[in-house]
Amino acid sequence: MEVEDWIEQINIPTYGTGKGRKNLMLLKKATLLPIILFCFGINGAYCQTTAINNYEILTPKPGPKPRINGPIVYGCRPGHPFIYRIPCQGNRPIMFTATGIPKSLRLDAVTGIISGTAPAKGEYQIILKARNKAGSAGKTFKIISGDKLALTPPMGWNDWYAYFERISDPLVRQAADAMLSSGMADVGYQYVNIDDCWANKIKGDKAPDGRKGDERDAKGNILPNSFFPDMKKLTNYIHSKGLKAGIYSSPGPSTCGGYTGSYQHEEQDAKQFANWGFDFLKYDWCSYGEVAGVDTTLVSFQKPYRQMGLIVRSLNRDVVFNLCQYGMGDVWKWGASVNGNAWRTAGDLGGELDKVFDVALRNAQHGQYSKPGEWNDPDYIQIGYIGDKPELTKMAPSMQYAYMSLWCLMASPLFYSGDMSKLDAFTLNVLCNPDVIAVDQDPLGESAQVIIHADSCFLMVKKLADGSKAVGLFNHGKKTLKVTANWNELHLKGAQTVRDLWREKKLGVYNHKFSAIVPAQGVVMVQMIK
Repeated sequence: MEVEDWIEQINIPTYGTGKGRKNLMLLKKATLLPIILFCFGINGAYCQTTAINNYEILTPKPGPKPRINGPIVYGCRPGHPFIYRIPCQGNRPIMFTATGIPKSLRLDAVTGIISGTAPAKGEYQIILKARNKAGSAGKTFKIISGDKLALTPPMGWNDWYAYFERISDPLVRQAADAMLSSGMADVGYQYVNIDDCWANKIKGDKAPDGRKGDERDAKGNILPNSFFPDMKKLTNYIHSKGLKAGIYSSPGPSTCGGYTGSYQHEEQDAKQFANWGFDFLKYDWCSYGEVAGVDTTLVSFQKPYRQMGLIVRSLNRDVVFNLCQYGMGDVWKWGASVNGNAWRTAGDLGGELDKVFDVALRNAQHGQYSKPGEWNDPDYIQIGYIGDKPELTKMAPSMQYAYMSLWCLMASPLFYSGDMSKLDAFTLNVLCNPDVIAVDQDPLGESAQVIIHADSCFLMVKKLADGSKAVGLFNHGKKTLKVTANWNELHLKGAQTVRDLWREKKLGVYNHKFSAIVPAQGVVMVQMIK
């Protein structure tokens, strides 16, 4: 078997051509996995790939020393409750300090949770430090107290594609626990969001046991079903871990699942959500189509979101407002004007997991509307165990890397929507690479530009705040291909240091172009540094 054929069969990306590729050790068969393959790429750049049943774990395990992750800017509104858990990898216990922290905030040195009341309007430059027995780390962190929330794309978990009508208080708590124990919180995931099916089914609809009851109490307050006995205690539990809580509703009489919606109770429900302690609201069009009727004007599309946006903005709590209306009326053009922080640009991705590349390319067409506090949302990350009876995704490993890379290059919200009780090593390596996530969380907030190549290949090029560029070399075809990024199309000049973001490894210095062998339905994601 030739080296090229062998590489294609086991689906391992390798950089460059010539001598570097010939140095690969030829193994008898790809079916002998697990293996460890050592190789030397162009310019002697050393790489190591662990392949387990063709599920290559590319992301290096975090070392014992502290590494502070997460965004470098954070938005809040003056006088509102404030909570932020410093995302930090490394061996625990870790001791945290913060220089320049506003007087209205306090830092728990052991947990790394900053809490209190958001300071007066202004910008506050803070130096975060973390120390353990293995070493120390520092990072600048700017709190911007003003009008904007979600200055970087929100990150977290949403239950929908794992639990559907089975969601419950214990499952949400389990997810919050897993966000910490898995290390997801240590790279920046912070929202634990409940989707549909937490309220009672509307009268006349069939409902699973325990999800049927009065829609509202005598005062008109919306009632959770029996699987959510105390929403305030649930959010307190989530907040105690330094995380944030999210909830779901619809501007229509009922949600997509047939549960109680917020129609004609918009302000009452929003205040109830805030009083319960929720920090995020997903507002799903659903049955509002029955209210709008045949009116498909832009005014009609905007009306329920403009109404709720004003209400959310007036709350005494920071609530990120997520518009879920599937791109109607070109929502990316006006979502921010109704106080939205993110908006779905198309339908549910659940039915199009085999079309991840197509969905991303359509979403990227609206990249000019992506900016701090205003994000195009192509739906959730669905890998690991998903489905009504969660099963391991059949998505190819190479496509899972491409999936995460696409979302990060587009500055999309990053919400995992799989079973948090079944997080395996491969899934976590895709979800938790700090360098790849840093591209998503870059404070410029730009979405990558797309450069289409022939033969099922394209590039995504994203300008970063430090002057470097993140580049995804994508192959959405069914065969391994060589993909080249030329400096003229990237608007680069001179020598560039190229770093593999998935492997967190420097590949070398290149002068005019960079080429990579990209697996079928896969990606090579790099950073170009002058």
